[in-house]
Amino acid sequence: MHLYIILLIAGLAPDLLSASSLPRSGIVDLGYSQYQGISLYNGVDEFLGIRYAKAPVGELRFRAPQDPESTNEVLDASSVRLARFLVALHLVNLKQFGPVCIGVGQTASTAYAEDCLFVNIYRPNNASTNANLPVWVFISGGGYADISNANYNGSQVVQQSGHGIVLVNFNYRVGMLGFLAGEEVRKKGDLNVGLLDQRKLLSWVQQNIHLFGGDPDHVVIHGDSAGAGSVAHHITAYEGRDMNLFAGAIAESNFWPTQRTVAEMEFQYTRLAKDTGCDNANDILACLRTVNIQTIQEYDVDEPFPGGSSSPVPLWYWLPVVDGDLVPGLLYTLFEQGKVVHVPVMVSDDTNEGTAFAINATSSAEVSQFMKNNYPGLTGDQLEGINKEYPLMKALPKHAAYFPSAAAAYGDSTFTCPGNHMSASMAHFVSSDKVWNYRCNILDPTEIADGMGVPHVFEMPAVFGLGETNEASASFATTNADMVPIIMDYFISFIKTLNPNKFRNENAPMWRAWGSGTGERLRLQTNSTAMEDVPKAQVQRCAMWQKLATTMEQ
Repeated sequence: MHLYIILLIAGLAPDLLSASSLPRSGIVDLGYSQYQGISLYNGVDEFLGIRYAKAPVGELRFRAPQDPESTNEVLDASSVRLARFLVALHLVNLKQFGPVCIGVGQTASTAYAEDCLFVNIYRPNNASTNANLPVWVFISGGGYADISNANYNGSQVVQQSGHGIVLVNFNYRVGMLGFLAGEEVRKKGDLNVGLLDQRKLLSWVQQNIHLFGGDPDHVVIHGDSAGAGSVAHHITAYEGRDMNLFAGAIAESNFWPTQRTVAEMEFQYTRLAKDTGCDNANDILACLRTVNIQTIQEYDVDEPFPGGSSSPVPLWYWLPVVDGDLVPGLLYTLFEQGKVVHVPVMVSDDTNEGTAFAINATSSAEVSQFMKNNYPGLTGDQLEGINKEYPLMKALPKHAAYFPSAAAAYGDSTFTCPGNHMSASMAHFVSSDKVWNYRCNILDPTEIADGMGVPHVFEMPAVFGLGETNEASASFATTNADMVPIIMDYFISFIKTLNPNKFRNENAPMWRAWGSGTGERLRLQTNSTAMEDVPKAQVQRCAMWQKLATTMEQ
């Protein structure tokens, strides 16, 4: 704003901010629509809010995504008109993204909506249609409940790559609208439409990314948390059938919550029908498609599983289900059986994955109730066994005595051990030298003082660059600043070559692959980044969770 005032005083602002004098990208013709973006100060073109599928509203609610409608005019895929020049100089961040897919507990608005299937593209501004640049597709996390990582700015990693990649991020349906399950949904709609949205986007990339300079034969999918869980689902989709949608994958803090069958989630459909007054309709699903979004959102909330307690309610209620098709079975089983797409992978976790989610338990009984509410199939004997593996631990600041136990149990069961299982399975069935695993152990003074340790996806600002995500840590600009280029370059190297080492930072060690045993991983830590073996105690705990996996999914 100060720059605008200076320019206005100098008599320059009207000319610089006029549509004709602003730095615009070339027009990209997608066949169904034409889009024009903006050229940023750092040699990157930014295209925001491109529609990749038809609005999933009305009759398309609870259905697989459809092709977008055609338009005749050139659509604006750039920043807000008045601020384009300032955005081009990277001095303000006023963006014209499409609405984010509305999720659990959110209210419909211009920012969060049901009509939300939009994609953003960041490319080098000199990229031609035959540039064949590697493509980085980022899948947002949010527990399948919301889009927690919406609209990251991908321009910094494109610049850091030597203007050698194209980055894609996008929205997909979450919460009730993405994951309502029931036999009527199977018969008269589609299950797991949030995952189907992701598949639609990957197909869209195959058809269109060359128009932005990307190589459809070199697409790497990367997700964090539920986005990483989504990556696992795509690797095992249709029992590992390779549909040539991606050539590599990154699962950052792999998220495997309870994964139930349609029959086991029938209560969810019945409950929603009653809540919305559709339970007496001749066609319940047709009735649900007519319910306005404000009413839908009143019931797009977390509720107890049958037999579970409402104190606390489960962390995640609207989740992917086993449908016998896209999701053919349990993730643990599919990976164990080798029903996977054979691609190189990077897998990760953080030292204290569970601290962001655990209850402030004061007793082992509260730990048991917490785990039972999130994994209703666990029996009393199994819960007792879990408490033995996670007894009273060293206290953490600002938390009750059994918070560390609850956090460790949930972190291992839902993130760390699934990631290790995925790594071991891919090493066995794909190649032991094409699987890389890291543990983020970057110590932040504030997080440590708050008793959070190294929490879930703490490293995310270092992956995309400071100020380019909605997560922030002051230490990445101070005590942990040296880790930013190390982490970013490992990721960029994998995107470009399917190997994190080829273009690693000059200060980064060689990152050895997982191998054929119980696993070797990289520890990311300021002034102490190095290889380490997975500790025997963790191997033992993960073996327990693997044995419990089938029970936990029920």
